[in-house]
Amino acid sequence: MSWTPDEETLAAIRHLAIQNAIEYEGKAVPGSVIGRVMATMTELRQHGSIVSPLIIQAVTEANSIAASQGIDALIEILQNEAPHLLMKREKKERRTGLPELPNAVKGNVVLRFAPNPNGPLSFGHARGLVINSTYAKEWDGELILRFDDTDTTVKPPLPIAYQQIPQEAEWLIGFKPHRIVIASERMPHYYEYAMKMLNEGFGYVCRCSGEDFKQFRESKTPCPCRDNSVELNIHLWNNMNDGTFVPGDAVVRVKTDMEMKNPALRDWPALRIQDTQKNPHPREGIGSKYKVWPLLDFQSAVEDYLQGVTHIIRGKDLMDSTRKQTLLYQHFGWKYPETMYWGRVKVHEWGGFSTSQMRRDIEAGLFEGWNDPRLPTLSALKERGITAQALRNFWVELGVTQKDISVPLSTLYSHNTKEIDASAPRVSFVKNPIQVSLSGECPDHVSIAVHPNDKSMGLRKFELNNNSVYLNSEDCQQNEVRLKDFCDINLDGSSAQITSIERKDRRPIIHWVGSNCVDAELIVVENGEIMSIAGKMENHQHPIGTMLQLERIGYGIIVAENKIVLTHD
Repeated sequence: MSWTPDEETLAAIRHLAIQNAIEYEGKAVPGSVIGRVMATMTELRQHGSIVSPLIIQAVTEANSIAASQGIDALIEILQNEAPHLLMKREKKERRTGLPELPNAVKGNVVLRFAPNPNGPLSFGHARGLVINSTYAKEWDGELILRFDDTDTTVKPPLPIAYQQIPQEAEWLIGFKPHRIVIASERMPHYYEYAMKMLNEGFGYVCRCSGEDFKQFRESKTPCPCRDNSVELNIHLWNNMNDGTFVPGDAVVRVKTDMEMKNPALRDWPALRIQDTQKNPHPREGIGSKYKVWPLLDFQSAVEDYLQGVTHIIRGKDLMDSTRKQTLLYQHFGWKYPETMYWGRVKVHEWGGFSTSQMRRDIEAGLFEGWNDPRLPTLSALKERGITAQALRNFWVELGVTQKDISVPLSTLYSHNTKEIDASAPRVSFVKNPIQVSLSGECPDHVSIAVHPNDKSMGLRKFELNNNSVYLNSEDCQQNEVRLKDFCDINLDGSSAQITSIERKDRRPIIHWVGSNCVDAELIVVENGEIMSIAGKMENHQHPIGTMLQLERIGYGIIVAENKIVLTHD
């Protein structure tokens, strides 16, 4: 049975929307309210697809009250119905944007964004890129783009990603990363610190099987290899590198404490053997050159130190990585970077896409490529007409919080609308068109503004040869309608009588095209499917790549002559 919110829940959502509208001076933000609702009423998270539209409606109503009656009217509502919210928000100093970067020094901040290049960037990657780059700009710091590409087996690198990711990063954040680091090209550094571990006795080569070591870990018992001499560890290390050992025969471990409360921290693995004959690295000059490769926790820790990273911002699921790396830093005598965490963000409409799964699906022919409009990749979003600024605003608004958040795509679309509406020319597209003949006093053409709020964009000319227009067949089911920006008509099948040029009543307004229209195609992505809708579109001269507002349909982007992809409504 479908869940239905009770009156108490609806009131709570309304009050939080009003609270947000007061805080943001009459401009409540759906994403922010969604975060507060889900944080304060965790039981609603499982009903996100139902709750989110209710929140958006409540935000719209709160903003409307602010616009028509002022902020004082909202304050009065909370005073009467939920004064505790008003008091809570008044006591708390509001900060817009991201939280303060802890212990940051202007001009001395170094952050990194470290994707695995097993595919181009996705919507999820955008979070790390946006947040780290925003802090880098705010603190006059540096942003490092680091390719964590030392896994050739589970997540093998995709060669095209090395070119595409820097381009996508620059498009999204508006500048080139200050440094680009490719981990696979820095293997000698990782070997140097592996040797240092072995020589100084806080690392050792372990020949136990994975199952055996799991038992040692669970029983808090040191494995026999832990007491290897330095000489034996160096000998075994050489065996790992010269091919004597094969994958699974040995790993290098970091000595910690086998009685630590968290089992994951007990003598964790730092380097292992990979079969690079079977799975060579795709980078030129790397290939099968190395047999021993660092695991991510070790590689990332060493690289952060070498690059002088001051702050790490990562998902809370990587807290164990921080703990492991902190123990390694203590061995080396290094200071660990300041660390901040964020929780998961789930977008209702996308579910659980991963780069690895998308790659498999593309290779299997389920999608046409990384820019397939059904995928949540940056290239697909860009081609669908989502702007970089909208993505930046979306992630900055959600901020850095460890709370898990569930949001609808409409939140992103709201940001995108704000970015494109003022410059998007209006264009009429009629699906399922029916030609209708007009009778009465009919001009030979009608001129309509390209944009209702920007006269400098000029006029659109609708020709009315033979007094004919094209209307949507669904609109023709009505009797009395108004052709937008033209006239009132009475419809009778495929003919219509013009009754007034001026609007005389409250009859529905419909869009239309004149006789100078062209055949066109509208591409719509809905429920994971691509649909092609044929129709008539007004003739225009806008170039490919132009963002449009299709009247009564939504925003779209021109991808080819007379072909538009719908971005969102």
